Amino acid sequence: MDPSIRSKLERIAERFTEISALLSRPEVQANQGQYRRLSREYAQIEPVVERFTALRDLEREADGAREMLGDPEMRELAQDALTESERRLALLEPDLQRLLIPPDPDDERNVFLEIRAGTGGAEAALFAGDLLRMYLRYAEARDWRAEPLSESTGDQGGYKEVICRISGRGVYARLKFEAGTHRVQRIPQTESQGRIHTSACTVAVLPEAEEIDEIAIGARDLRVDTFRSSGAGGQHVNVTDSAVRIAHLPTGIVVECQDERSQHKNRARAMALLRARLLARAREEQTSAQAQSRRLQVGSGDRSERIRTYNFPQNRVTDHRINLTLYRLDDIAQGDLDPLIEALIQEHQAEQLASLAEAAH
Repeated sequence: MDPSIRSKLERIAERFTEISALLSRPEVQANQGQYRRLSREYAQIEPVVERFTALRDLEREADGAREMLGDPEMRELAQDALTESERRLALLEPDLQRLLIPPDPDDERNVFLEIRAGTGGAEAALFAGDLLRMYLRYAEARDWRAEPLSESTGDQGGYKEVICRISGRGVYARLKFEAGTHRVQRIPQTESQGRIHTSACTVAVLPEAEEIDEIAIGARDLRVDTFRSSGAGGQHVNVTDSAVRIAHLPTGIVVECQDERSQHKNRARAMALLRARLLARAREEQTSAQAQSRRLQVGSGDRSERIRTYNFPQNRVTDHRINLTLYRLDDIAQGDLDPLIEALIQEHQAEQLASLAEAAH
């Protein structure tokens, strides 16, 4: 193992011991913010420390076996033990290096999923509806909870824009690579000549900001309007001004929520969405010079900008970032996104491992 990587592992093991002692102190337990941060760090580095301990145990076993190789009576047994220890070390070292990849602090956060129709008119709006259905089915399969926040329906169905909150374990970790322009190629129902049309939608995945994130929002920076929710009518029509629209004056960001009948709940959800957008904006400004961030940015919705293409006539999905093509669009449209997401995660980890190895030398 590279000495610099080993040195890093030893520092992590020392930090783990330090955190264990801190978490047992009454003054730390009484400070909920500090206790939560330390507990999160403890949980993040515990798997690294466990495997590093196992690695050191295997190294001691291997050293002991080498010492016994000089004994003729023990040589065969020692060689077998040494071979087994080296085999297990060869499996453990790369696994340990993967765990050294710095975790994304947002990976366990809930997200705001925003889908907007781009070029393609009515067909783009219909595709936005298809994308929403795909993500909702994926969320259901992973036992996540999806809550609608706002929507603007298309003239012939689907959505010009739709926003929902998705909560659960590891939501951002699995959905963050979905951000970008999604392109569809298919024959619209309204196409009498049977020609294939190309349309596009943009998808944004924003991690939900926690209260501990220092997003300062002053009351003077906000303009809050209430209005009557638009609905299908009938007995469920909203007869009070419970929908809420909030404009953040310094940035021009506007959010709204009209899903709940309670103005208080709609305001709380709108503020959560505003906080997430401000957090995303601040981080985007910090990382705008990084190529990886540019790759994941949402484009303008133009057909030529795309991270993924859904070709219905060929039952094909292509993710252009990793040159992956799968001929199972029917399954993916029903929410079977794991083959795509796992491939994207693996590629991302490979890039981080390469950077880690480069930094170690």
